[in-house]
Amino acid sequence: MIRLIDVRKLYRQGKNEVTALAGVSLEIAAGEFVAVMGPSGSGKSTLLHLMGGLDRPTQGEVLVEGRVLSQMRDEELTLFRREKIGFLFQFFNLLPTLTALENVMLPLMIDGRPRAVARDQAEALLGLAVLDGRRDHLPEELSGGEIQRVAIARALVFRPAILLADEPIGSLDSMTGKTILELIRRINREEGCTVVMVTHNREAAGYGDRIILLRDGLIEDGQRP
Repeated sequence: MIRLIDVRKLYRQGKNEVTALAGVSLEIAAGEFVAVMGPSGSGKSTLLHLMGGLDRPTQGEVLVEGRVLSQMRDEELTLFRREKIGFLFQFFNLLPTLTALENVMLPLMIDGRPRAVARDQAEALLGLAVLDGRRDHLPEELSGGEIQRVAIARALVFRPAILLADEPIGSLDSMTGKTILELIRRINREEGCTVVMVTHNREAAGYGDRIILLRDGLIEDGQRP
């Protein structure tokens, strides 16, 4: 499903060169739930961004479903991300003037789907996220956990094969975070969606099938929770 071959990523900071990833090789199977842990600056978010085609490696290859991401043209990669990959971030990025339902409908409308079709799909996803009764509320009228569930529904709007989650409970309290993690695990189990989740939280990582530890841009360890 996801394969990284000796992936390196370097960034320029003024005259200095910073190594975010120093040669990572990794395979993630279809339907697997993998948690990525490590201290700040270890390369966790960079790894996730490369898997999602949001950035390109300095060296090495990233393959998703057998496709080499670096060989795709920008427009081809954009379409591939839209169809195959859902993104979930710590900061939810909902549009404040749109209701929960409208926020989930928006990507479908932009994609040219008829409004009725977009509405039906969005309502089904909000049902999956247990938000049926909150679909007509604006983000400011929702709790943090409800907002994150709307974000999850939006991330799944194209029924992606892969969900990439970067600190999805980082700004939530422990009980709300547990609810979100249980929802992500249910989506993984019931929908067969491959999940890669970056987290600092060891308890959150325990929801995965496997934990990958990163340090200084290298995989330090891989273990079962």
